[in-house]
Amino acid sequence: MIRFLVIILAGALLMHSTAQSNPDYPNKPVRIIVNVAPGGGVDTATRIIADKLRVRLGQPFVVENRPGAGGNIGAEVVFQSEGDGYTLLASSPTPLAINGWLYKKLNFDPAGFEPVAMMSRIPNVLVVRPDFPAKSVQEVVAVAKANPGKFTFASQGIGTASHLTGELFMTLTGTKLVHVPYKGNTSNVLTDVVAGHVDLSFIQFSAVHELQQSGKLRVLAVATDKRMEALPDVPTMAEAGFPDIVSETWNAISAPPNTPSPIILKLNTAINQALQEPEVLARLRDLQVLVGGGDADQTRKFVEEQRALWGKVIKAASVPQQ
Repeated sequence: MIRFLVIILAGALLMHSTAQSNPDYPNKPVRIIVNVAPGGGVDTATRIIADKLRVRLGQPFVVENRPGAGGNIGAEVVFQSEGDGYTLLASSPTPLAINGWLYKKLNFDPAGFEPVAMMSRIPNVLVVRPDFPAKSVQEVVAVAKANPGKFTFASQGIGTASHLTGELFMTLTGTKLVHVPYKGNTSNVLTDVVAGHVDLSFIQFSAVHELQQSGKLRVLAVATDKRMEALPDVPTMAEAGFPDIVSETWNAISAPPNTPSPIILKLNTAINQALQEPEVLARLRDLQVLVGGGDADQTRKFVEEQRALWGKVIKAASVPQQ
């Protein structure tokens, strides 16, 4: 009798799961919330992918920007939405891997999202003003140690990847730089590095490519595990002697908690297929970003590793909570 009841219960759960997964998904427009303002890297990548999802899955994928509060506003909207696959989050690492360590209170659980797929990965690089006295990472460390607190590093704001990469650099090299946050404005960061108002920055390569090509600033190292195709002569941080300084600004698609696995799988498959289209590959290459991809489990593991990494950095640097 007990075995029979177990079978009945299992069947009921399977039917419920199948009903929830909706084999006809999507049968209406899907909303993708981008938790930053239009025009940035995550917004651009999302619009490229959304257009391809429309073609592959037969429904509009509507991109809606919800910036504010360090990316928390858009993340909260998605987290509190029904897990039916019709509201998704497109974001950088901030809400998924960083804000849980930075904010005393959040109206969402960063670990509660269902990772869907990685769209793109953007290596962070160490850039310096054109006349900076150091020509290599080792020289930067040497002059910084000789002059503690004299040199400045600019970031896109407290808690951003550019800020935390700088903190990681200082922790692992034993240096002391003065942090100058710019509240999310990448162009102002780079303008002031080029003008010499600040000394250096740890920032995504896609934003500095043209300035580097024109010689207006210098890229000393790439914070990835291998050299970039666009910068064949620029060493990695590991080659410069600091293998633990690895930093990327990545862009991912996530779903609300309890989104059925079949929907996650369908979205993940469609996104991975879109990422291999020649047109998408060409557009991402033009943007100087690396193609994402991978299954949902790989995405989850990567996000968890990033959350652990930046948590350690934030605690080690005693970054104050907001």
